[in-house]
Order: sequence, then C-alpha cells, then structure tokens
Amino acid sequence: MAWIVTKYLITAFVVVLVSEFAKRSDKLGALLAALPLVTVLTLIWLHIEKQPESKVANHAWYTFWYVVPTLPMFLVFPALLARLGFWPALAVSVVLTVACFALFAALLKRFGILLL
Repeated sequence: MAWIVTKYLITAFVVVLVSEFAKRSDKLGALLAALPLVTVLTLIWLHIEKQPESKVANHAWYTFWYVVPTLPMFLVFPALLARLGFWPALAVSVVLTVACFALFAALLKRFGILLL
C-alpha cells in the first residue's frame, strides 16, 4: 500500500510542478507539459514492479500511436478559446480528439496496427 501511495504522490507532484511552471512561463510550462512525463513515470513504475519487457515495450509503442490523433486538439483549443470560452472550447476539442482517434484507429487497422 505504501508503494501505491508513493506512486500517487510522485506522479501528483510532477503534474503540480508542471502547472506551477506554466503559471510563471507559458513556454517553459508548455515545454514541460509536452515532455512525456506521465509515460516516463509509467515506464519506470512498470520496470520497478518487474513487469515483463514486452509489457513495457508495448506501453511505449501504443503511447506513440495514441499521441498522434491528439495533436489537432492543441491547435483547435486555442483557436476556439476566445470565441467559445474555456468549457465549450475544451468540449469541442475533446470531441474532435475522439473523432480523430476513431478515424486514425480505422486507418491504422488497414496496416495491421490495432488500437481498439
């Protein structure tokens, strides 16, 4: 149980740290947020917990493919923010991301990469 609490605390610390940097510097905050910190932490946790290398490798592999359809959100959200406000812009961005993911998964399926 102590291990799980430690994982939560370290992971939460990283998220809070990034948000604090973002308050002080848009560019530095964005740079830190763009780093795959959650993925790196997940890979570390999987390794420390002695998961098979195939599990660790698969996590990295699928993370790559899942990131690609999320990228349009980072262009659409700032464009909609001033027009729609925060929550509607976020909602539209999330719906767009889900649609992009569904289309991307269908496309990759034709190449033998199954995301769903």
